[in-house]
Amino acid sequence: MAKKSVPPRNKLLVEGDEDKRVIPYLIEANDIPWEYKNKQPFVYIESCDGIEKLLNKNVISTELKASGLSALGLIVDADDNSKDRWQNIRNVCLPSIPDFPENLPETGLILMTNSGVKFGVWMMPDNKMSGMLETFLTYIIPDEKELLWNYAQTVVMEAKNKGAPFIENHTDKANIHTWLAWQNPPGRQLHNAVMERILNPKHPQAQTFINWFKKLYDLSRI
Repeated sequence: MAKKSVPPRNKLLVEGDEDKRVIPYLIEANDIPWEYKNKQPFVYIESCDGIEKLLNKNVISTELKASGLSALGLIVDADDNSKDRWQNIRNVCLPSIPDFPENLPETGLILMTNSGVKFGVWMMPDNKMSGMLETFLTYIIPDEKELLWNYAQTVVMEAKNKGAPFIENHTDKANIHTWLAWQNPPGRQLHNAVMERILNPKHPQAQTFINWFKKLYDLSRI
């Protein structure tokens, strides 16, 4: 007989697979175990394959009604307009969470719903600036690599001026992947760069996010 799956107690919805791969390594690198002894994750991450599906009007209400749920989190990219993105999130959440705040705290949103479920939102990169996951990861480039990082940004700008076809909103993606192309080994994927400490997951600029994650999912006691 097939083993019956148990609904996750803690769940996180993200836009894509890159977020799903990076976040566990980022959390573990900050001395927080990711799995129980039975190899089940403390937080189940679901990739929604894009912001449109994540912010579908029925998704949040359905997730909040899941049996046995203790905490639900959303991680979304601000992209080019953080205020508009926050308003979109608020509009989707208001039917399920009537006291949803008008403004996103700089430390990330955490609140308790009327049904007793903790609900949280983090908007990449830092709840205030435009950007995305890759923008956040530029914040944790090791300080001693700052000179090379500045040069990578200059090279990307020159490439754009010479006809490189990436769109302006993806400049941070181009910047960090250019910088990663010059590391040893070159061209590591983002999650590998975190795992292998090519990026610095314990960088001070990562700690507000780490603290939000720990508080939302009650991981401080683990």
